[in-house]
Amino acid sequence: MKPHSGTLVVDISREKAEHYEAVYQCTARNKHGTAVSNNIVVRQSRSPLWSKERIKPIVVHEGMSLVLPCRPPAGLPPPIIFWMDNNFQKLPQSSRVSQSLNGDLYFSNVLVEDSRNDYICYARFPHTQTIQQKQPITVKVINLDALNDTMAAFYNDTDLFSDDPLEERKPTFLIPSGPSSSKMVLRGQVLELECIAEGLPTPEISWSKRSSVLPVERTSFPHYQKTLRIVNVSQSDEGEYRCTAKNRLGSAQHAIHVTVRAAPYWLAGPPRNLVLAPRENGVLTCRAGGTPKPAITWTVNGVPIENAPKDESRKVEGDSIIFTEVQTDSSAVYQCNVSNDYGYLLSNAFVNVLSESPRVLTPSNKVYQVIKNHQALMDCASFGSPVPKITWFKESRSSTLDGDPYVVHDNGTLGIHVAQVRHSGKYTCVAQNFFGNYENHVYLEVKEPTRILKQPEYKVVQRGRSVVFECRVKHDPSLVPSTTWLKDKEELPEDKRLTVESDSLTIADVTEDDAGVYTCIANTTLDRDSASAELTVVEATPTPAVAYEQPDAPTDLELTDLKKRSVQLTWTPGDEHSSPIQKFLIQYQDSLHHRGHWHNLTEVPGTKTTAHLKLSPYIHYTFRVLALNAVGFSRPSAPSRMYRTEPAAPDENPTGVHGFGTEPDNLVISWKPLSGLQSNGPGLHYRVMWRRKKVESDWTSVTVSNYTQFVVSGTPTFVPYELKVQAINDHGAGPEPDVAHGYSGEDLPLTAPQNVRYEVQNSTLAEVRWDPVPPREMRGILKGYKVYYRREHALHKHNPHHVEEHVLTFSGNRSHGLLPGLRPFSRYAFNVRAFNGRGEGPASSTHRFETPEGVPGAPSFLMVTDPNPDSFTLEWSPPHERNGHVLGYTLKYQPVNNSNEVGPVMEMALAPNETSLTLLNLKYNTRYKFYLNARTGSGEGPAISQEAVIIMDEARPVSPFGNLSSSVGEEGALISWEYWGSEKNVYVEYIVENSDGEDEWQKEFVNGSQNVVLKNLKGGLSYRVRVVASGHRDQPLHHSEELLVKFPAVASRQVDIATQGWFIGLMCAIALLILILLIICFIQRNKGGKYPVKEKEDAHTDPEFQPMKEDDCTFGEYSDNEDHKPLKGSRTPSNGTVKRDDSDDSLVDYGEGEDGQFNEDGSFIGQYSGKSVSRDTGEGPERSEAPSPINAMNSLNSFV
Repeated sequence: MKPHSGTLVVDISREKAEHYEAVYQCTARNKHGTAVSNNIVVRQSRSPLWSKERIKPIVVHEGMSLVLPCRPPAGLPPPIIFWMDNNFQKLPQSSRVSQSLNGDLYFSNVLVEDSRNDYICYARFPHTQTIQQKQPITVKVINLDALNDTMAAFYNDTDLFSDDPLEERKPTFLIPSGPSSSKMVLRGQVLELECIAEGLPTPEISWSKRSSVLPVERTSFPHYQKTLRIVNVSQSDEGEYRCTAKNRLGSAQHAIHVTVRAAPYWLAGPPRNLVLAPRENGVLTCRAGGTPKPAITWTVNGVPIENAPKDESRKVEGDSIIFTEVQTDSSAVYQCNVSNDYGYLLSNAFVNVLSESPRVLTPSNKVYQVIKNHQALMDCASFGSPVPKITWFKESRSSTLDGDPYVVHDNGTLGIHVAQVRHSGKYTCVAQNFFGNYENHVYLEVKEPTRILKQPEYKVVQRGRSVVFECRVKHDPSLVPSTTWLKDKEELPEDKRLTVESDSLTIADVTEDDAGVYTCIANTTLDRDSASAELTVVEATPTPAVAYEQPDAPTDLELTDLKKRSVQLTWTPGDEHSSPIQKFLIQYQDSLHHRGHWHNLTEVPGTKTTAHLKLSPYIHYTFRVLALNAVGFSRPSAPSRMYRTEPAAPDENPTGVHGFGTEPDNLVISWKPLSGLQSNGPGLHYRVMWRRKKVESDWTSVTVSNYTQFVVSGTPTFVPYELKVQAINDHGAGPEPDVAHGYSGEDLPLTAPQNVRYEVQNSTLAEVRWDPVPPREMRGILKGYKVYYRREHALHKHNPHHVEEHVLTFSGNRSHGLLPGLRPFSRYAFNVRAFNGRGEGPASSTHRFETPEGVPGAPSFLMVTDPNPDSFTLEWSPPHERNGHVLGYTLKYQPVNNSNEVGPVMEMALAPNETSLTLLNLKYNTRYKFYLNARTGSGEGPAISQEAVIIMDEARPVSPFGNLSSSVGEEGALISWEYWGSEKNVYVEYIVENSDGEDEWQKEFVNGSQNVVLKNLKGGLSYRVRVVASGHRDQPLHHSEELLVKFPAVASRQVDIATQGWFIGLMCAIALLILILLIICFIQRNKGGKYPVKEKEDAHTDPEFQPMKEDDCTFGEYSDNEDHKPLKGSRTPSNGTVKRDDSDDSLVDYGEGEDGQFNEDGSFIGQYSGKSVSRDTGEGPERSEAPSPINAMNSLNSFV
């Protein structure tokens, strides 16, 4: 039995469940009597196995009926039956094939496709969640036509069976059998009647009830009409039911007589408890029905009433017990048992003989609110024994309220059919019996009804316009109304075009979808009123194009309904200028505090011309209105007259009150001050109040002005305070301020964390734990803890002594933390400190711990020395970070071929004191890769690697380069090679052959390839070229053999300059300069001057010097009388040659001399300087030397 409970718990894990199968009943007792429960039947759920049986195959002719039995084992509760195949798929069912209520599978007629060997019946036992399987049933359907064809082959094509198709037949019932049957069902249960017929074609089943109709709400026809199912059966369902099976050959009927029986049921509920006063009378009734009529027996406190102690005050009469002048000892619990063949009812009823003075259960001073002209009900629920008598009074108790308009109900409730305002007031109900009386007061308030005075009206509006529905409500002043709008009896859609206000609904930019019926509903907590109007939307009529402008300013501003905190502002809108006004903006100016500054106050829709404005005290208001349409805002209206609100005490107090300390002995109280608009009057100042929290002390206060904080000095360190800041002006104080909380200043923690301990997790991680510092020792808000730790030294004698300081911060109220990143095999020291907002407290005692060994670091270096044709010497140094005792080294090495493919790995274990090793019997001309790592007791550390190549002989190391070659092209010299070395840094060096020792080799990097083009070589020179591979700094360079590359001189390309643009331009410039020169010469000759050339020629004695002739272009003598003639040159000799000696000076010859210059007037100055070089003339009259552009340029330069 569970303690403090009536629940019985049975542990069946140690014994068989069958031992607890029984009927249980619970009995509850106390000094007032005994109550008993209904019988509780406990039985074990069972799911027995299917009996083993051998099922022979069933052979049936096509078209015949068939029944496959299931017959599952009996279980508790009964199993659920279903048919499936070997693949656990449900077998298809239809009007031809269906499962009966007992689980058998019925075929009205079989088809060839019904042949199968896996008809399996399954039984699922729901309580044990197990499924049992019957042995599969094999069904073979024989087709007579096929059998006839087979037999005809053996009997000379003689038909043994008729060729007629399958014989059709009218329906007959498989179940139930016979022309009629009967069925009994209990009231309230489910009636299931079943009819399954066979026949060909498949019959159809229908149901009917004789002399009545089937109850449609409770009737269904599952299993393809083969079952009639009626739920919640009543006595009216008794009668004769008929099922009819019908196909085209005929029909069959079966009558089922249904009898309805009933287990006992209560007619007026179970017996009720009785509370009687001494010498009162009472009746305990146990009235029930059932078929057959149930028997009623009584027990008292669980004992049959005939065996119970006699009580003269009670008398049993049928289904009732009558009590007459009961006494106190007549209290008992009576049990009524009603039973028949189909069940029983058991109910307990407590007869309590009690002497109790009256009590009223309705809460005192309860307020009842009703609407005028409605019914009012005021409760006076009471308790007492005997039952108290209720009397009502109003106000002065001049008379009882027992006549019109008052009605006192049996339960003590006072009613007023039509309540009026005069009925409001205080009411008193008095409960009275033999043992005293009790009064209770309630109040009735009769409210005025809510009415819509201005109802919305029918509207016709053009699409795109705005529409306003008004809904002005009158209500009782003490009730707060709310207005709700509906469209077509549904909530308004979410649309920004719809604006709902307290007394109107505005729809802007109306569309066709807005048409409908709009309903205004005014609600209060007691009543409601509603009114509706329809909106019709029509197409907008076309109007001529108009010019849209801003609206004119509103006019005629008027202030009405002047109150202390509000005012009504009305105005007249200005001209809209063909664009509807969308809204009005109301602004105000405070001439007292901010003269000349206009502030936005509120906005109202463009359909309104009145606004109710809420105001603040101590403001000199002036209002103006602006109108807005689609074009923009209008000009402001003329200001309204000034309205001065009277000063008043502040309505609110400062916000953001905080308390904190800047020193250990002070408290700073800060707040957000009120604005001038919030001050409500002159002389604003603040009353600052504080007191210790959780200490019975009075508030300390101080008054300050023009400050936003106040500093309280001399406070204890970090003590909680309650704070208040109240606004005060010359007209009074603001409301009672809310209490804020804060702390005085913090100080450093007094004590260090105690019970510090540690646990080394592994070689690099340790956990530190401590006991938190008590809050009273923190002297502030705990921010967290800091762990200071340092590495004092390594535990290995070879590692140096050094100290590394670290700090880890753990925020919040932590009591443990992890120290990561420790060095293995080291000694650490640490301490813990708490810190708050002020700083850190004292450190705990220093603790030390040692980390275990870890894996070592890589050896400091690994190098290959003393290379020989078949051996290497390896040298190394121990790791810098040993992290423990080095137990030895592991050396692994393997050969690597030219394509970087590795060979087998050789491994050697070396002693810890070894630092060098010579490897013998290695393959020459082979590259090896070496890996060396150290190990401690914790394992092996990372490896260091190195590569080396076995040399061919001792005198010269083997080069990793081969097949060095070159080819010269237009882009440069292509250098190619093969490389099998390990170094990644490969480049090409080149230098001019036979260069002196000061020249440096030029480098060209190759970026991993095995060829490069040298582009910076000069033509006509030879170069020495080699390939270099470099490794680490301490490794030698690998050079290839040098290669001599000759880079030929590049021949100048023959280009026809006559077609070049630059040459054509140059020639044009020269021609222009010569023309200018000739013009200057003629000008000088016309002036009568002589050229110095003429004088030079006159003094010349060379007989071969002749004047220039036109034929040979040589110079002739100049004469004054020929100045006006053009120059002539000499003719070409008959042999076709032109002879030119030293006297044949030309302009070109003069131009090449250093002194050959023109003076300012264009004549030559200086002596002839230089002689022309003799030229070989070609043979033949047509071979003449072409003029050189270079010489022409030189001549031009000398002229210029």
